[in-house]
Amino acid sequence: MGNDQFTIATYEEVKDLPNHPEKLLIDVREPSEVVETGKIPTSVNIPLSTVEKELKLNDEEFMAKYSRSKPQSEDEIIFHCKLGGRAGKAADVAIGLGFKNVKNYKGSWVDWAKQEKL
Repeated sequence: MGNDQFTIATYEEVKDLPNHPEKLLIDVREPSEVVETGKIPTSVNIPLSTVEKELKLNDEEFMAKYSRSKPQSEDEIIFHCKLGGRAGKAADVAIGLGFKNVKNYKGSWVDWAKQEKL
């Protein structure tokens, strides 16, 4: 079920992310899904099956791979997928790794596409 220690991110928060480079938006869909639909601006694609491994990378490895600073335990991380289910699982994984400021963009890509009229 998940431990529900994460909070819910809203469309407005996600829309404002270009103004908040310190926050990390992780798209946990498969790369093929991202190619199909496009991506939310600023998002980094880390499929759910690899989230734990990638969040355990050291700072240099993470930066080399994603051109973004690896989030520290207090940094805000928002996960999204297509509808929010996989994002919730990813949020649980991140919390298990000690990240304290984790959010799930409920509605995820489907909500984004609707709000953006894609």
